[in-house]
Amino acid sequence: MTQVFETIWNHRKALIALVLVIAVVAPQPAPAQIFGIDLTVIVSAINAIGSAISDVIAPALRAINTALGTLRSVLSGIQSFFQNTIYPQAAINRARALVSAVQSLYVQIQSLSRINIRSATLPLPQSLEGVLLSRDPLQIPAIATQFQILYQTVPVAGNASPQTRDLIDMNDASAQAAMKRSLAIDAIADTEMQAADRINQELHQAAPGTAPMVEAEAAAWLVRANAYTQSALGDLMRLRAIALADTSSQLKLNAAHAADTRQNAIVSNK
Repeated sequence: MTQVFETIWNHRKALIALVLVIAVVAPQPAPAQIFGIDLTVIVSAINAIGSAISDVIAPALRAINTALGTLRSVLSGIQSFFQNTIYPQAAINRARALVSAVQSLYVQIQSLSRINIRSATLPLPQSLEGVLLSRDPLQIPAIATQFQILYQTVPVAGNASPQTRDLIDMNDASAQAAMKRSLAIDAIADTEMQAADRINQELHQAAPGTAPMVEAEAAAWLVRANAYTQSALGDLMRLRAIALADTSSQLKLNAAHAADTRQNAIVSNK
């Protein structure tokens, strides 16, 4: 008997639910109560919940489902537009193939810039040439020493006129400045080649949406390269101006020497 009561107690919730269902289904002659619970109120509440589900919640869920379907259709159309019109895969593949071709050109240009063009055969010229073609800006301070060893220093005051010493010093200064600038430009060119190679690699791997940012960086580097080119052109213009000034000074010195010779001749005749 104890086991029967324990079984009933353990399943009391199921038994109560069964009693409620039987009470609802079975016809009742009058409002019934079980364990003090008004079954009519429970049935009315259940019917109200069912009506709310069918009349309010169900239409709202159908409207949400319709809206989601419309949204999916719109998103699908946008995705199709981007894939077929703005970023078609065939065009992306062609662009990447072009980037790969340009990358090979960069490699060829870099190899051409590394061709050995050293031509000096004697020790002193070889030493200066090695510094000038090193493409190492840290070697710039060594140019002055190597230049003076090869081309000699400015004559002392007793061995040349002041005008001649000034012209020699100016020509030596402009020559050394051009050599130093050429070494710096070589180093700048190497840096630009490395930057161009990096930008090209990024373009090869960039997604269509990020490619414009990489292109903007490439444009910025192009502006810098043009600035360096203009700087080199300025150096060439200065060298040309110094060469012209040197030629003019030589003519002036020759004229002055001729005037001194005539004056000396006149004095001697007297």
